[in-house]
Amino acid sequence: MKQKLHLDTWNRKEHFHFFKQMEEPFFGITTRVDCTKAYANAKATGVSFFTNYLHKTLVAVNSIENFRYRIIDDEVYVFDRIDASATILREDKTFGFSLMEYRKDFTEFAEITRKEIERIQNTSGLLTREFDINLIHFSAVPWIDFTSYSHARSFSFPDSCPKISFGKMIEENHRKTMALSVHVHHALVDGYHVGQFLTLFEELMNE
Repeated sequence: MKQKLHLDTWNRKEHFHFFKQMEEPFFGITTRVDCTKAYANAKATGVSFFTNYLHKTLVAVNSIENFRYRIIDDEVYVFDRIDASATILREDKTFGFSLMEYRKDFTEFAEITRKEIERIQNTSGLLTREFDINLIHFSAVPWIDFTSYSHARSFSFPDSCPKISFGKMIEENHRKTMALSVHVHHALVDGYHVGQFLTLFEELMNE
């Protein structure tokens, strides 16, 4: 479900029109997040660490309204729920775009994710299903401890979905950290909202 945002009464109306006209309206940041406690909890409970931090990412995304904004025909809509399209690696080292539907309950979400990973690994090709735009584009590159990140983009394609990527887990002084990249459409999201996302995500990782 989605609702149209009334632009005339939105305090970011001018920001929306200013950044929407740009050829590259996305901006991104790269930072590091502590995953020591979240990794230990995942191992102790026998759940996938990938599923664990994907779920926490979606909890944070769904908690911040600006991350649920999408542009459709030059109008802004607010979605009730944001899912994840994660890149899933296959045995032959190709990947497919998945659809992980968000659920607040982690056990339910973990089962959805497990089935979708299995489905992708037993198909071929890149696009194996239909997608709506109530998504984040999610990826993990656990082989690379990156310090910056960019995305392949077609400027003519009307994309307004946030893109969130994680890197290789590094251990130093008994603490585990990962690089985290967040790219967002500046007509919808500002640095303040990215800061809100990062603060909440770090809180969830340290629960």
